[in-house]
Amino acid sequence: MIRLMTLLLMTTLLSACASQPSNVHDICAIYDEKGGWFNNWYRYGKKVEKEFGVPPHVTMATIWKESTFQARVKPPRKKYLGFIPGPRPSDAYGYPQALKSTWRWYRNETGRSGAKRQKFKDAIHFVGWYHDQSHRKNRVAKTDAYNLYLNYYLGHGGFARGAAAGNAHAREAARRVAAQADKYRAQLARCRG
Repeated sequence: MIRLMTLLLMTTLLSACASQPSNVHDICAIYDEKGGWFNNWYRYGKKVEKEFGVPPHVTMATIWKESTFQARVKPPRKKYLGFIPGPRPSDAYGYPQALKSTWRWYRNETGRSGAKRQKFKDAIHFVGWYHDQSHRKNRVAKTDAYNLYLNYYLGHGGFARGAAAGNAHAREAARRVAAQADKYRAQLARCRG
Protein backbone atom coordinates (compact mmCIF):
# COMPACT_ATOMS: atom_id res chain seq x y z
CA MET A 1 0.00 0.00 0.00
CA ILE A 2 2.81 2.40 0.88
CA ARG A 3 4.56 1.59 -2.41
CA LEU A 4 1.35 2.31 -4.33
CA MET A 5 0.89 5.64 -2.54
CA THR A 6 4.53 6.57 -3.21
CA LEU A 7 4.15 5.65 -6.87
CA LEU A 8 0.97 7.73 -7.19
CA LEU A 9 2.63 10.72 -5.50
CA MET A 10 5.70 10.48 -7.76
CA THR A 11 3.54 10.22 -10.89
CA THR A 12 1.51 13.26 -9.84
CA LEU A 13 4.62 15.31 -9.12
CA LEU A 14 6.32 14.35 -12.38
CA SER A 15 3.25 15.09 -14.47
CA ALA A 16 2.86 18.46 -12.74
CA CYS A 17 6.44 19.35 -13.65
CA ALA A 18 5.89 18.54 -17.32
CA SER A 19 2.42 20.05 -17.62
CA GLN A 20 1.79 23.39 -19.27
CA PRO A 21 1.39 26.28 -16.81
CA SER A 22 -2.23 27.33 -16.37
CA ASN A 23 -1.49 31.01 -17.20
CA VAL A 24 1.26 31.28 -19.81
CA HIS A 25 0.87 35.05 -20.10
CA ASP A 26 1.88 35.83 -16.50
CA ILE A 27 5.49 35.06 -15.57
CA CYS A 28 4.78 35.46 -11.86
CA ALA A 29 2.02 32.84 -12.04
CA ILE A 30 4.30 30.54 -14.06
CA TYR A 31 7.08 30.76 -11.48
CA ASP A 32 4.64 30.27 -8.60
CA GLU A 33 3.17 27.21 -10.28
CA LYS A 34 6.50 25.70 -11.34
CA GLY A 35 8.30 25.54 -8.04
CA GLY A 36 8.13 28.97 -6.46
CA TRP A 37 10.64 31.78 -6.52
CA PHE A 38 13.74 30.04 -5.29
CA ASN A 39 13.75 26.76 -7.18
CA ASN A 40 12.83 25.13 -10.45
CA TRP A 41 11.89 27.37 -13.38
CA TYR A 42 12.84 30.69 -11.80
CA ARG A 43 16.18 29.33 -10.65
CA TYR A 44 16.91 27.80 -14.06
CA GLY A 45 16.26 31.15 -15.76
CA LYS A 46 18.54 32.98 -13.32
CA LYS A 47 21.32 30.43 -13.87
CA VAL A 48 21.03 30.93 -17.62
CA GLU A 49 21.17 34.70 -17.14
CA LYS A 50 24.31 34.35 -15.02
CA GLU A 51 25.99 32.05 -17.57
CA PHE A 52 24.97 33.76 -20.83
CA GLY A 53 23.78 37.24 -19.84
CA VAL A 54 20.32 36.77 -21.37
CA PRO A 55 17.60 37.89 -18.93
CA PRO A 56 14.76 35.52 -17.98
CA HIS A 57 12.04 37.66 -19.52
CA VAL A 58 13.72 37.17 -22.93
CA THR A 59 14.32 33.41 -22.65
CA MET A 60 10.82 32.86 -21.25
CA ALA A 61 9.21 34.92 -24.05
CA THR A 62 11.07 32.83 -26.63
CA ILE A 63 9.78 29.58 -25.09
CA TRP A 64 6.30 31.10 -24.80
CA LYS A 65 6.26 31.75 -28.55
CA GLU A 66 7.80 28.45 -29.55
CA SER A 67 5.74 26.02 -27.47
CA THR A 68 3.57 27.97 -25.00
CA PHE A 69 5.47 25.95 -22.38
CA GLN A 70 4.36 22.54 -23.67
CA ALA A 71 7.08 19.94 -23.10
CA ARG A 72 6.38 17.53 -25.94
CA VAL A 73 4.87 19.69 -28.66
CA LYS A 74 5.69 19.08 -32.33
CA PRO A 75 4.73 21.09 -35.42
CA PRO A 76 1.29 20.09 -36.73
CA ARG A 77 1.19 17.52 -39.52
CA LYS A 78 0.21 18.45 -43.02
CA LYS A 79 -3.24 17.02 -43.83
CA TYR A 80 -4.21 15.47 -47.13
CA LEU A 81 -7.86 15.79 -48.16
CA GLY A 82 -8.37 17.66 -44.91
CA PHE A 83 -8.07 14.64 -42.62
CA ILE A 84 -5.32 12.20 -43.68
CA PRO A 85 -2.21 12.90 -41.57
CA GLY A 86 0.91 13.61 -43.60
CA PRO A 87 4.45 14.56 -42.67
CA ARG A 88 5.44 17.25 -40.22
CA PRO A 89 7.14 20.32 -41.72
CA SER A 90 10.21 19.82 -39.49
CA ASP A 91 11.61 17.75 -36.65
CA ALA A 92 11.29 20.62 -34.16
CA TYR A 93 10.34 19.37 -30.72
CA GLY A 94 9.84 20.26 -27.10
CA TYR A 95 9.83 23.51 -25.16
CA PRO A 96 12.34 25.26 -27.46
CA GLN A 97 11.05 23.74 -30.72
CA ALA A 98 14.68 23.06 -31.56
CA LEU A 99 15.55 21.06 -34.65
CA LYS A 100 17.49 17.82 -34.15
CA SER A 101 20.52 19.25 -35.98
CA THR A 102 20.56 22.43 -33.88
CA TRP A 103 20.09 20.39 -30.71
CA ARG A 104 23.06 18.19 -31.67
CA TRP A 105 25.16 21.32 -32.24
CA TYR A 106 24.13 22.64 -28.81
CA ARG A 107 24.92 19.34 -27.05
CA ASN A 108 28.31 19.09 -28.75
CA GLU A 109 29.25 22.71 -28.05
CA THR A 110 28.17 22.69 -24.40
CA GLY A 111 29.11 19.11 -23.49
CA ARG A 112 25.54 18.49 -22.29
CA SER A 113 25.20 15.16 -24.07
CA GLY A 114 22.20 14.07 -21.98
CA ALA A 115 20.18 17.26 -22.55
CA LYS A 116 16.59 16.73 -23.71
CA ARG A 117 14.32 19.14 -25.58
CA GLN A 118 11.31 18.21 -23.43
CA LYS A 119 13.14 18.98 -20.17
CA PHE A 120 12.63 22.62 -19.15
CA LYS A 121 16.02 22.99 -17.46
CA ASP A 122 17.75 21.94 -20.69
CA ALA A 123 15.40 23.91 -22.93
CA ILE A 124 15.93 27.26 -21.19
CA HIS A 125 19.69 26.63 -21.16
CA PHE A 126 19.53 25.98 -24.91
CA VAL A 127 17.59 29.21 -25.54
CA GLY A 128 20.08 31.24 -23.50
CA TRP A 129 22.99 29.57 -25.30
CA TYR A 130 21.43 30.18 -28.73
CA HIS A 131 20.75 33.84 -27.94
CA ASP A 132 24.36 34.14 -26.76
CA GLN A 133 25.44 32.69 -30.13
CA SER A 134 23.26 35.33 -31.86
CA HIS A 135 25.02 38.01 -29.85
CA ARG A 136 28.45 36.65 -30.81
CA LYS A 137 27.71 36.01 -34.49
CA ASN A 138 25.38 38.91 -35.35
CA ARG A 139 26.10 41.41 -32.55
CA VAL A 140 22.53 41.45 -31.24
CA ALA A 141 22.14 42.85 -27.73
CA LYS A 142 21.19 40.19 -25.20
CA THR A 143 18.16 42.25 -24.17
CA ASP A 144 16.89 42.78 -27.75
CA ALA A 145 14.10 40.19 -27.78
CA TYR A 146 12.95 41.20 -31.28
CA ASN A 147 16.26 40.60 -33.07
CA LEU A 148 17.24 37.65 -30.89
CA TYR A 149 14.02 35.97 -31.93
CA LEU A 150 14.62 36.78 -35.60
CA ASN A 151 17.96 34.95 -35.25
CA TYR A 152 16.18 32.07 -33.53
CA TYR A 153 13.51 31.88 -36.24
CA LEU A 154 15.66 32.48 -39.34
CA GLY A 155 18.95 31.03 -38.14
CA HIS A 156 22.13 33.04 -37.79
CA GLY A 157 22.89 32.92 -41.51
CA GLY A 158 19.36 33.93 -42.51
CA PHE A 159 19.44 36.86 -40.11
CA ALA A 160 22.86 37.98 -41.38
CA ARG A 161 21.59 37.83 -44.99
CA GLY A 162 18.63 40.06 -44.11
CA ALA A 163 16.00 37.34 -44.69
CA ALA A 164 13.61 39.09 -42.29
CA ALA A 165 12.99 41.84 -44.83
CA GLY A 166 11.10 39.41 -47.07
CA ASN A 167 9.45 37.42 -44.30
CA ALA A 168 6.47 39.19 -42.75
CA HIS A 169 5.61 36.10 -40.69
CA ALA A 170 9.04 36.14 -39.01
CA ARG A 171 8.80 39.87 -38.29
CA GLU A 172 5.32 39.47 -36.76
CA ALA A 173 6.49 36.55 -34.62
CA ALA A 174 9.48 38.58 -33.42
CA ARG A 175 7.20 41.52 -32.63
CA ARG A 176 5.00 39.26 -30.50
CA VAL A 177 8.03 37.86 -28.66
CA ALA A 178 9.32 41.38 -27.95
CA ALA A 179 5.90 42.45 -26.64
CA GLN A 180 5.67 39.36 -24.42
CA ALA A 181 9.22 39.94 -23.13
CA ASP A 182 8.26 43.52 -22.21
CA LYS A 183 5.16 42.22 -20.46
CA TYR A 184 7.15 39.60 -18.55
CA ARG A 185 9.77 42.20 -17.54
CA ALA A 186 7.07 44.50 -16.12
CA GLN A 187 5.39 41.59 -14.33
CA LEU A 188 8.66 40.50 -12.77
CA ALA A 189 9.27 43.97 -11.38
CA ARG A 190 5.78 44.01 -9.87
CA CYS A 191 5.56 40.50 -8.46
CA ARG A 192 9.08 40.39 -7.05
CA GLY A 193 8.72 43.86 -5.53
